[in-house]
Amino acid sequence: MYREFKHLHLPSIDAEIRQFWEDERIFEKSVEQRPTDKSYVFYEGPPSANGKPGIHHVMARTVKDLFCRYNTLKGYRVERKGGWDTHGLPIELQVEKELGITKEDIGKKVTVDEYNQACRSTVMRYKDLWDDITRRMGYWVDLDNPYITFKNEYIESCWWLLQQLYNKKTPAGESYLYKGFTIQPYSPAAGTGLSSHELNMPGCYKEVTDFSTVAMFKVRRNAVSASLFGKDDEDLRILAWTTTPWTLPSNVALTVGPQIEYTKVRTLSPYTGAPVSVILAKDRVSAYFNPEDENQLWKALQRRR
Repeated sequence: MYREFKHLHLPSIDAEIRQFWEDERIFEKSVEQRPTDKSYVFYEGPPSANGKPGIHHVMARTVKDLFCRYNTLKGYRVERKGGWDTHGLPIELQVEKELGITKEDIGKKVTVDEYNQACRSTVMRYKDLWDDITRRMGYWVDLDNPYITFKNEYIESCWWLLQQLYNKKTPAGESYLYKGFTIQPYSPAAGTGLSSHELNMPGCYKEVTDFSTVAMFKVRRNAVSASLFGKDDEDLRILAWTTTPWTLPSNVALTVGPQIEYTKVRTLSPYTGAPVSVILAKDRVSAYFNPEDENQLWKALQRRR
């Protein structure tokens, strides 16, 4: 027998199905009725409960749920482990802002224990909202026994995994865990490195005016340069603009664009005041040279003859 619905009211149907799942423990039974020796492991990519959930979380969790339900239908025991990400600089900065302190005040204005407790409370501030939307969207995950990244059990499990990598050897007898060096963004104010996620938080970027460098690469006289620029002994330079001048010492070549039209301009060196010829893209001449200064340049060159 099937029930007859004269009017389709999806919210009511949704609430009824969710209530049936909870009353009959459908999620728990979907796990318990599958054999323990045929498992499909799923760990929830942990959200951080210090921020409110949004529609993008619903979309991502829907995709995760599809994989779990599909493997459940195939007979796998899918124990879905929920989790909470409670580590990170954003939590510390939020707590310091609310307490009106800086890193230097920890241990002075507030104790380390008080600071840690404030961080623990702040990071789980919106857990109730997360639990509510998790249940309302029908996302099946174990919310009663989640892993929490500030718990000692979780931290020790990470150390245990690192130990396994350290002890395990490659075929060459080397450890899988080794020391390396990378360039990382760093926050002087926070005294710590920054993750890519932290670099993309709101307010991290602002428009600033900064200096750039125009390098003047001197053309060496040889058969190749003579065929391109002539054989006279003029001081000839090629201009190259960069916002990363610290890379200049490692430069070994200049590149030119086959579709770019270049031109040579006779001028005075901004460093020595001596006559010099520079090569640059024709379309960029107006960015570096003012036509009104052309007569003054001609007079200066005449005085030097």
